[in-house]
Amino acid sequence: MSKILNEVLSANRGYSTDFDKGDLPMPPGRRFAILTCMDARLDPAKYAGLSEGDAHVIRNAGGRASDDAIRSLVISYKLLGTREWFVIHHTDCGMQTFTNDIMCDLLSKSLKSASVDSSGWHDCCEGPGSTDGKFINWLTIKDQAESVTEDVVRIKSHPLVPADIPVYGFIYDVKSGQLIEVPAATAAGRVA
Repeated sequence: MSKILNEVLSANRGYSTDFDKGDLPMPPGRRFAILTCMDARLDPAKYAGLSEGDAHVIRNAGGRASDDAIRSLVISYKLLGTREWFVIHHTDCGMQTFTNDIMCDLLSKSLKSASVDSSGWHDCCEGPGSTDGKFINWLTIKDQAESVTEDVVRIKSHPLVPADIPVYGFIYDVKSGQLIEVPAATAAGRVA
């Protein structure tokens, strides 16, 4: 077993020893959902004051309104009763460090992990690579406020999203821990 696997299983044994959350209902108690980035520095439970059972947290690279994220939000509303949604991106996001072209180029050369330095991204190894990355929109980010607004607009205009769900837009500051509202996003996410 790997060191990480042992650590995770050990932590789970400790967690489950005094586990008392088995009777929480499936629908989130506070009836809202957060779409945010998978970045390990973000802890939505802490920055949004959540306890187990409070809200749905949907995470992906960049916190983007991908088809799968919208699928999850629609399920969250339609089957589990959420009534408000938050889109929360963050400062110093890795999705700002590359473009679709850079990602496709890296993948075409090698499937091994790449590294980055002041001159950009580099592959550590030779192939094999794959050109299949060219068929994926990696949803990279140029400007955080713009991407939050773009995602809120995409969610609000989706045909499966009811008009009466407000969608709020924020940027989490990784240096201060503060949520900073993106006024254009929140305006776009208002209920008419």
